[in-house]
Formats: sequence, structure tokens, C-alpha cells
Amino acid sequence: MASTQVAAVGEKAPTKNPTLLAWVAKMAQMTQPDNIVWCDGSEEEKKRLTDQAVKEGILIPLNQQKRPGCYLHRSNPNDVARVEHLTFICTPNKTEAGPTNNWMDPDEAYTKLGQLFDGSMKGRTMYVVPYAMGPIGSPFTKIGVELTDSVYVVLNMRIMARMGKQALDMLGDSDDFNRGLHSTGDVNPDRRYICHFPHDNTIWSFGSGYGGNVLLGKKCLALRIGSFLGREEGWLAEHMLILGVTSPKGETTYVAAAFPSACGKTNFAMMIPPAEYKGWKIETVGDDIAWMRPGPDGRLYAINPEAGYFGVVPGTNYKTNPNAMETIAKDTLFTNVALTPDGDVWWEGKDGEVPEELTDWQGRPWKKGSAEKAAHPNSRFTAPMSNNPVLSPKANDPMGVPISAIIFGGRRSNTVPLVIQAFNWTHGVFLGATMGSETTAAATGKVGVVRRDPMAMLPFCGYHMGDYLQHWLDMQKSIPQLPKIFQVNWFRQDKNGKFVWPGFGENMRVLEWIVNRVQGRVPTQETLLGWVPRADQGLNLNGLDISTEAVTEATSIKEDEWKAELKSQEVFFEQLGTKAPEALMLQRKLLMSRLET
Repeated sequence: MASTQVAAVGEKAPTKNPTLLAWVAKMAQMTQPDNIVWCDGSEEEKKRLTDQAVKEGILIPLNQQKRPGCYLHRSNPNDVARVEHLTFICTPNKTEAGPTNNWMDPDEAYTKLGQLFDGSMKGRTMYVVPYAMGPIGSPFTKIGVELTDSVYVVLNMRIMARMGKQALDMLGDSDDFNRGLHSTGDVNPDRRYICHFPHDNTIWSFGSGYGGNVLLGKKCLALRIGSFLGREEGWLAEHMLILGVTSPKGETTYVAAAFPSACGKTNFAMMIPPAEYKGWKIETVGDDIAWMRPGPDGRLYAINPEAGYFGVVPGTNYKTNPNAMETIAKDTLFTNVALTPDGDVWWEGKDGEVPEELTDWQGRPWKKGSAEKAAHPNSRFTAPMSNNPVLSPKANDPMGVPISAIIFGGRRSNTVPLVIQAFNWTHGVFLGATMGSETTAAATGKVGVVRRDPMAMLPFCGYHMGDYLQHWLDMQKSIPQLPKIFQVNWFRQDKNGKFVWPGFGENMRVLEWIVNRVQGRVPTQETLLGWVPRADQGLNLNGLDISTEAVTEATSIKEDEWKAELKSQEVFFEQLGTKAPEALMLQRKLLMSRLET
């Protein structure tokens, strides 16, 4: 890009922020775009860019009578998911990144990616996307600016964050913003990198067009960079949903919950209580990410930094998540789903009969009975949170909501009971640190291997996992009114391999018990591992078609299984080396000693 054009970067810019203008000019000098467009987030801009994307074949309009404002995008078949092995934390030394992250020296990363970015936007437009993660005006909120050559990214970022003029206005002349640079390049997996520079508040992403790798406000800023900033500034950036549950008496309790993938997080966040819970209400504050800070009244407050949902589509239907189905009925971008002959979308697990013929996610003819999936298993929807019928009125509250309970949950066929309450904060952190999910045969060739995923943050922690867990322990000093911590498991199985707990909306019964525990209303039974519901004053099972044996199996604690569980945790703690927090090691020893007596 000619120097005269670089000098002109600021001429049409809707800001006079000198740091921002100089950075955009420097990145433009490297990437050499033909044009620079500053995004304002307006409806006119949305229409113009959408029309452009349709004209260029990037978006396919869906049947506007059936799905108003909805479009389909097909990504390159080699570019359909987050690439953990190509995601790097670039800190001055490898120890800071820790054993659970890929590390690259910052100088090496800037050099390597700089060569890829050099001239990468020739013949393309660079879009300057200012965005706010968090409500406008909130002290929790962080500002980011993403430079991208993808109109698909712009249209998704418009949904996922508060994008455009409002973010620039909030930034003002400050130099405190995340610097994000993205180019799709030639979408070659051999030239694909997602690099995070925590000390520079910078993210460089090259060679991908898939949302998880290129919507830089989401996992990249909100979790990997966010977790680093949280440790530096005394708060928590977590892979957690936030919901409010209101009783018939009008009492609202807010909980945050961490679940690894495939554990029903979005379903829980948008849950519809069963018929027996008439008068109860669940409202979604967030479905994926929580930023939590100590508040002035001594409680822990949380915001959802996002403005939309980027969810997995397959398996979503009116039984599993009716509110999600309503959310994606309009103004939604679908990625890698199948297309019906009448211009609607389809995916495996959708309601109704499987269509006889479809166009699959790669644009190929597909017939019922085909061995291949019509929609990619990781196909996605991007929808505004304002579409959610049960969106909490507090979703845009600048101060967030007070968190009374934190829930950790994984997918375990045995060992972990339906619900357990931690004895105290340290014990709760131990439960979160050691939680995990069992792998499937499709993923590993071996069923039932427990993959530890502390706080569901294994792929998203931006620094050493041992330091991260110690930060959780240290936060106790800053929160006089600590949330209660719980562990749940919807996935216990009987000897025939069948789930013993019905899940979905019936999880409301577990949530009610958690709320009652937070409010100090129900007694519990103490076990070696924590407090559990009492048989006589525990879970509300009225109207639930479940046998006493099944409830016993779902809630049971078997000592032999826990002895094996505690032994298997040793590998995880050994991985953390000298940074494994001593308090958590002692918790494990304490549990082992209880089981051995």
C-alpha cells in the first residue's frame, strides 16, 4: 500500500485516537489492502455488506418467508473448527504459557506471521472493526479493534459484540484496546496460526475463516487474553454460562456454570422448567462466557461480554432447546448446515422427518440414507442475544448480576454423582480443577478415557494452568460473600449403558436444590466428598417418571470408583509441576485419607 494511502488512513476515520490511527496505518502498510473501510455498526452498513456478501457468493439467502434475515455460509472443508494445535500463547518465556498451551516466542511469532501477512490483503478490503466486549459504559467492558479482510467476519462480529461507533466512542483517545489482525490468506492449513500476545494485548490470526479462529472477540480476547488480564487486574474470565432463576415468590438467584463441550451448556442456559415448576422462570444472561469481579457490596458480579450466540446446531431441536430454536428463527447466520429444496436449513437432530433430498454443507447433492452427514457436526449458528425469548433483563446491566452459586459439570458415566456441594471455596476450586469428561470412540478410538478440563478452560487459559488455579484460590480474599460451589453430572449410566437421569428441563430439579442450598433452606447429608441431597428432604421428584433405583444410581458415591478417580488425578497435578497449588494437592490427600480410613 502506497505511503500516501497509509497517510490517508485517518482522513475518513471516525476517530482521532492517535494510537489507533497509527496502528491501523502500520498494519495497512504490512498487509497492503486496496481499500480501508471503518465499520460503524449501522443497519445501512449491515444491508450493504450483506448484499455484497451475497453477490460474491459468501452468503446464500435463505427462504425469507421461513427464515427472515437468515443466510447460509459454507466454509472451506479444511476450515471447520477451532485449531488447538495451531493456537499459540506467545509469552516471553515458555514457563509462563505452561504445559497445557502451545507456546511460541513473541519475536518468532511476529516474524513468522509478519511474513504471511506481508501483502496478504492485496486486491482486498481491510475492514476496521471496533467492538466492545461487555455492555457499553460498563467498568467490566474491554474494547477491541479487529482488522480483517473477511466480510463474513464483519457480519458475525456485528452480532457477537457491540460493534462500531458505540465502541469507538467508549474508547475515546485511550490506548487501552486489544489489537486484533486477521487475514484469511489462502486458507491453507500449513499456513494457519492463531497467536495470542498477552503482554501486548494483541491477537494475530492467519489462514482461517472459521468463527472460533477469526471472531477475535470471542475465545481469543474474552478468554485467552481475558484470563491473563483477569489475573493481572484481579478478576476472572471464565468459560461459563450465566442464568437467573426466579421462584414463584419472585426471588431471583443468579448462577454461573462451567461445562466442557457436549455437556449441555446452552441447553442449561436456556432451560424451560418442567410442568411441575409452574411459576418458576429461567432467564439467560449468557450462554458461554462470564467475566466476574468483586463488587462494592462484597459479592461476586458477572457480565456476559458477548452480544450474541455462536452455537453448535446439530442436535438442537424443540425437545432439547426450544428457546434456541426460537432464537435462530430470524436474523441468523448459519455456517456449514444443509440446505433444503425450498431454501430452509437442516441438520442432524432437527425436528421432523429427514428430508428425502438436500444440498449438504459442501454444496453437494445429498439423499436420505446417505452415510455422510448432511450438516457438518460442528456446523454453527450466529444469532443476536436479543432474539432469545428468555433473555434476562439484566443482560445489558453495566454492573452485571450477583453470583450466588458456581456450578462445575462434566460428562461422566460413573463416579461423579448427580449433584454435590463443596465444603468450602478451596474444596470447590478442587472440584473445578479436577473435573473432566469421557472421550468417545469417534474422537479417540477408546471409550471412557477421562480428559481433565479444569473449569472447562483447558483450551482457553492464556497462561500457566497452575497459576490460573492459584488465582482462583487467591480470589477468596477479595470476595467477602463467596458464592457456594457445586458439581453436577447429568450423564451417569446404569449397567446397561442407559442414562439414569432424564436431563434437559428436568435438570431444573437439581437447580432448585442448589438455589435452596444457597438460601440455606434445606438440610443436606454430609459425605466424604461433599454435601448431597437428603433422601427425605432433597430433590423434588414430584411428577417425574423415574424409579427409586435410578435416583439412587444417579446420586450414589462409590468408594472404589473414587479411589481410582483420585489416583488418576495424579497425572494432571504432575503435569502442572511445581506450580500445582499446594492447597489443591492437600485437598486430594485429604480425600484419599478419608477413603482409606
